[in-house]
Amino acid sequence: MDLKEQVLSKILPKHIAIIMDGNGRWAKQQGMLRAFGHENGTKSVRTTVEACAELGVENLTLYAFSTENWNRPKLEVKTLMKLLVSSLKKEIKTLQKNNIKLFAIGSLNTLPDKVRNELEEVMEQTKGNSRMTLTLALSYGSREEIINTVKEISIKVKNNIISPGIIDESIINEHLYTQNLPDVDLLIRTSGEQRISNFLLWQIAYAELYFTNVLWPDFTKTHLYDAIIEYQKRERRFGKTSEQL
Repeated sequence: MDLKEQVLSKILPKHIAIIMDGNGRWAKQQGMLRAFGHENGTKSVRTTVEACAELGVENLTLYAFSTENWNRPKLEVKTLMKLLVSSLKKEIKTLQKNNIKLFAIGSLNTLPDKVRNELEEVMEQTKGNSRMTLTLALSYGSREEIINTVKEISIKVKNNIISPGIIDESIINEHLYTQNLPDVDLLIRTSGEQRISNFLLWQIAYAELYFTNVLWPDFTKTHLYDAIIEYQKRERRFGKTSEQL
């Protein structure tokens, strides 16, 4: 049984989220500028998206650009934005061919007009696709998302639209950027770093965390299969005992 067959022989995670880390370090190892790493990282994005669709994973969320990333050198940010536009244009055919719907979360209004327009166009063209939802977290920060959620709910309470007594997890979920997505089952982070970096803090409450030393541009289908196989080995108890499962 090969790795893919092994993955398919057990229950798949319905929602995989990935912190794609290590582009800059990968470029440095090659003696190149950071932009070279980001460009090569797009190949791993394509490979991972197609692999998840082939397996039958329903939701894949990629941490593409955080709110903190705006603090990076202006040239790098400009390069990342250009790369995002070109990637969206290139990958529309791949998304359509694989029946993948594109979605985006974050403070999208802070993105350059050209990026936002291209993003909206691709989302519009793929909105009818149903095989998998690919979500890009752009200008995204989980704390900011939670703050915005609290503000929105507070306004509704003030205007007697929502009673404080009925506020529960479902109400909060309805006001998050990810309101149409299930909770994350498996969170993968590449490059050896072992932290969450302000990514989907609410949504990963019961996610299995998987850290690998592989730098993102080197991440392949095999590495994805390894992560899912490790996920499948774990007992997900959600607060219960093993005997209760």
